[in-house]
Amino acid sequence: MEAWRTALRGDPLPWLLDLATPAVRHLALMQLMDEPPDAPEVRRAREAAMKAAPIAPVLAAQHHDGWWDKPGAGYGAKYTGTVWSLIFLGQMGADGADRRIHAGGEYVLDHSRAKIGGFGASGRLDGPPSTSQVLHCLNGNLLRATIGFGFLDDPRVRRAIDWETAAVLDEDFEGFRSSGTSGPGFACGVNEQLPCGWGAAKALLGLAAIPPRRRSATVRRAIEAGVGFLLSVDPGDAIYPMGWGNSRPNGSWFKLGFPSGYVADVLQVLEVLAELGHATDPRLARALDLVLAKQDASGRWRNENPYRGKLWVDVDEPRTPSKWVTLRACTVVKASLGRPS
Repeated sequence: MEAWRTALRGDPLPWLLDLATPAVRHLALMQLMDEPPDAPEVRRAREAAMKAAPIAPVLAAQHHDGWWDKPGAGYGAKYTGTVWSLIFLGQMGADGADRRIHAGGEYVLDHSRAKIGGFGASGRLDGPPSTSQVLHCLNGNLLRATIGFGFLDDPRVRRAIDWETAAVLDEDFEGFRSSGTSGPGFACGVNEQLPCGWGAAKALLGLAAIPPRRRSATVRRAIEAGVGFLLSVDPGDAIYPMGWGNSRPNGSWFKLGFPSGYVADVLQVLEVLAELGHATDPRLARALDLVLAKQDASGRWRNENPYRGKLWVDVDEPRTPSKWVTLRACTVVKASLGRPS
């Protein structure tokens, strides 16, 4: 048996591969079984996932013009608006080749970007977000979704990537505003103009979606800066800069959940650092121990931040282990512990 499975208190893999939950099975086949996206089993699971919860109810709520809940920039309502629906569909592994997903991506690219290029947190109906509303958390989340859905070569996505790298690296970047992204290195007005750990995690997730061979030198430098920031403290403590007089990390850091909006948890820091090749960094040991300590006797995890009642459909049954959080945790454990020699 693979080393990562023996490190767990039980073996959740057969449960994650259950045909009854094709969206989880689809991702588990690739992330835990190393099956390629075009493998027959993966294709069948992906096709089934598009017809089942939680993906199908989200798509059923979409307007034929591509938006969800109401037209416009799409940040409201939380968490059923257009940007959230697209972000969460990406996390659920929806098929970017589906015409409805493509329509949603096109709508976001047309309506949710500010003139400066990045995605803005606005619910307005009558125009694009302002520059001050462009934030690392939203820009990273939407880069992750749109790139994952096949829009990497779209010039609108390229501009959002350019905004992200400039906002991380360039002290003279013209897009800084005190009410939004207020300075280089993940500074954010929402965090009293201090660097934001949630924003850094989301920004890295967005840039990590770019295939390594397609990353420019500037993207690589921005990724390096983000990795350095996330590892500048012990992720197991999550003592990233805190504004507004806070002296303790937000409790959401330590609630492992699914899906993931603008809040990041410790597991997401592990996910993105693992994806970028740092899974075995010894500085992640305490964070990994924290995640492992939350499993039950069967090697399964609960959804501690489920957005219950706030989504188009709940992703987990109350008071039961979560296949989604278990999949997230197992993917990180697998990357960290690898296979036996």
